[in-house]
Amino acid sequence: MSTTSLWDRIEPLLAGVEQPSRYINHEYNARHSADCAYRVALLYPDTYEVGQPNQAIAILYQLINDLEGCCAERVFLPWVDMIAALRQQGLPLFTLEGCRPVGDCDLLGITLPHELAASNISEALDLAGIPLLAAQRGAGDPLVIGGGPCAYNPEPFSVFFDAFAIGEGEELISEIIAVHRGWLSEGQPREELLLRLAAIPGVYVPALYSPDSNGALCPIRADLPAQISKRVLADFADFPSIAAPIVPFAEATHDRLNIEILRGCSRGCRFCQAGMTYRPVRERSADSIVAAAVQGLRCSGYDEVALTSLSSTDHSQIEQILRRLNAQLHGQAVSVSMPSQRLDAFGVAMAQLVAGEKKAGLTFAPEAGSQRLRDIINKNVTEDDLLQAVAQAFTAGWRRCKLYFMIGLPGERDEDVEAIVDLANKAFAAAHQAVPEAQRGQVRMSVSVAVFIPKAQTPFQWAGQLPLSEIERRVGLLRAAVLPRGINLNWHDPAASLIEAVLSRGGRELGPLIIEAWRNGARFDAWSEQFSLEPWLAAARQCGIDLDACAQREYPLDAVLPWSHISCGVDAGYLQAEYLQARSQQTTADCSFGSCTGCGVCNNLAARIELAGGQRG
Repeated sequence: MSTTSLWDRIEPLLAGVEQPSRYINHEYNARHSADCAYRVALLYPDTYEVGQPNQAIAILYQLINDLEGCCAERVFLPWVDMIAALRQQGLPLFTLEGCRPVGDCDLLGITLPHELAASNISEALDLAGIPLLAAQRGAGDPLVIGGGPCAYNPEPFSVFFDAFAIGEGEELISEIIAVHRGWLSEGQPREELLLRLAAIPGVYVPALYSPDSNGALCPIRADLPAQISKRVLADFADFPSIAAPIVPFAEATHDRLNIEILRGCSRGCRFCQAGMTYRPVRERSADSIVAAAVQGLRCSGYDEVALTSLSSTDHSQIEQILRRLNAQLHGQAVSVSMPSQRLDAFGVAMAQLVAGEKKAGLTFAPEAGSQRLRDIINKNVTEDDLLQAVAQAFTAGWRRCKLYFMIGLPGERDEDVEAIVDLANKAFAAAHQAVPEAQRGQVRMSVSVAVFIPKAQTPFQWAGQLPLSEIERRVGLLRAAVLPRGINLNWHDPAASLIEAVLSRGGRELGPLIIEAWRNGARFDAWSEQFSLEPWLAAARQCGIDLDACAQREYPLDAVLPWSHISCGVDAGYLQAEYLQARSQQTTADCSFGSCTGCGVCNNLAARIELAGGQRG
């Protein structure tokens, strides 16, 4: 089917679906290539407004379109009404730029942002007419590559993918494309392609690994690596930012110009997968950040620029960056925001600099209500840090902020859950005291409480999740709390967190579970209005899997883990030591500004900490 005739059949459907702008293309700064030798479809397995702001997609989109003879087109999963319309008309999942059937592309790259996207992967592949199982694909099917956070435990998703890109993809994607294009030109068997891909550092091909007698996944050939280590971009500091960001027609979830100012985090929060897998810390210079922001605003028209990273206030030049941006943007009604602020780095000067002319989002994440539990998780912030940060922000003119916490953390007690409410009340009182009496009615605080999910590649990877009934009981403690008017308390669905926990630390046995759950109706599980536990329960019965046992499983420290063959560069011994430190409530310092804590990532990946201020680790 030609792209023209496909669009002619899709266009009439738009009048009958929500937000037709999700499907119409031609946004400002989108790139088009009617004729190219090699086509890549970049799929984010969620709706347009959720996936369009994703920076990984944006980076790969720019890089691939700059490769000679290649073009990249975006793909997002249509909403349920459009899915129904496409299926009723017998039409396939299509790319945005060219309205091209995804199955006609050479390579399909799928971002794995979180475990609850699992059922959407099945939906997308089936809607595209691509066999769900990698083992069933032939020479005429696209090469399906996965990447992103969930690739650090790829096994639950392995049945769907020909290969996974582990780590940072800026250099990796061009190597994968070069190998694939060479194979296409030679007409070799698909098995040869898999072997060539597996020879690329950072690429994991599940079909070439099988379990041994101990359950460890091992290569089936002696010339394949026993462990696949993540790739690290060699020159992040000098790597250009996205030159011309695509401006969506409709409001996206993060509708602003995003500038990645640093990569990695060495704070060492023991629950945080990104904090371990994104190491080492590497910063962009103030000069490059300010230039990227000014250029990006000029070619996009955004009225907000977000300085993004895992912890933007940790940038060694953050005050200089904010001062220069505020000076450059003075009088332009443009705000500068940082999605999450580090409590112990947020002082009076920072509050004034972030506020600027327009006050955008302000978020703090204490994570735990009590100091004892914050020490267990290695948060390394105090109650005073939070109260001072809130007071300084509201003194500087803020009237709203968000606080993030978790329940169900290892070592948590009822008093720790109750401490969340106590700390929120104290923060709200500090905000009230910091503003003039006439404005105190404007003070608003949102308190969001997530359920702890044990994640692969973290010190808590050996810990189990609490039983669902116990999580619900602890949520009940929050619900029973008395909070002043002006505090909005909300919490994540414990049932959805159960599925996330199952998928986060499972193995290959979960592939059939995902497929059966999808066949039972699971999709858009990250959307509270769409999630239902019943399709997963039915699938578990069909597959003979005990979901509660999977989520609550505690691994011995010497266990062979389903992801042991995948390395983010951090030594397993370091993670074990951190887990033991947590049990004794001992904290570990941040190595970026102090001495090495022995995580091993710099030696294992031949990398180093790079701070824009000139300090090096």
